[in-house]
Amino acid sequence: MARAPAGPVPVVVMGLGFIGQEIAKAALSSPEVELIGAVDTHASLVGRPLGDVLGGPAPRVKVVDSLEKAVGRRKGAVLLHATGSRLPQVMEQLLAALKLGLPVVSTCEELAFPYLKYPELADKLDQAAQRAEVSILGAGVNPGFVLDRLVATAGQVCGPVRRATVTRVVDARTRREALQRKVGAGLTEEEFFELVDGEQLGHVGLVESAALAALGLGLDCDDYEEEVAPVFAEEDILGGAFTVKKGRVAGMFQSVVGLEDGQERVRLELTIAMGADEPKDRIEIDAEPRLVLEIPGGVAGDRATANVLVNAAPRLTAAEAGLLTVLELPAGR
Repeated sequence: MARAPAGPVPVVVMGLGFIGQEIAKAALSSPEVELIGAVDTHASLVGRPLGDVLGGPAPRVKVVDSLEKAVGRRKGAVLLHATGSRLPQVMEQLLAALKLGLPVVSTCEELAFPYLKYPELADKLDQAAQRAEVSILGAGVNPGFVLDRLVATAGQVCGPVRRATVTRVVDARTRREALQRKVGAGLTEEEFFELVDGEQLGHVGLVESAALAALGLGLDCDDYEEEVAPVFAEEDILGGAFTVKKGRVAGMFQSVVGLEDGQERVRLELTIAMGADEPKDRIEIDAEPRLVLEIPGGVAGDRATANVLVNAAPRLTAAEAGLLTVLELPAGR
């Protein structure tokens, strides 16, 4: 295993949407990394000073349209990748980064545990990373922390686990408008299910979190069942980017159940809705001793995701080569 770096780790941010900008800001505030480049192919961003894009102080970095330009001759840089949720859509970007010898930590939700849906793509990434002698990791707050890594960590103080139930409730009014739209706020019930059927609505990565949680708790789930349902507004809901009328969809309830021989072993329940009551993260582990861990208000999603990626970058430089999960990420900030 490589040693941890002596000084700040150079990082490049790829993808300057809302989350990418949050990652860049988190990198600028971290003493452990040095932001040396920013990549985005959108014509409105290429060539602009990063500080102009972020709306605040930033190093003399301009947004470029390729990793090669962003990295230049700097050695040892880590890519903080935030361009998409679906693994097939970002696969070529990831392979290109590995070919350049860059360790990668990505917000791509399906990269959190790609063996579940894309074993061939997972093997391809693992082999490419090992050839380059670097690591690649899918991370974030969800998947990547609250519903999986934190669950696995909590389970370390328990005896054999019989069952784990994890609940995350998010008031979407506290999040960006894009997320409010993503969970269906303001839609009719018919519109909601049309988008669900087209895989255009819902949280990507919940089943990956369930698989990671099971793995971390030593549970051998052989099947996963996922459901998505609308949450309706019982009255007009104000306070978000737009008003949700009474009777319209306020958000979604999504669940995944991990089964072993037909028996429920892991249950993840995620509610993201405008005006959701009692936002929280709650982990309940049925074991000896029984453990209940609750975070009132819940972990802040967008900022937490940005911090997870930035804090992971120095850890990757000391990690084994290959495709990793957050359960294998070296400990420490």
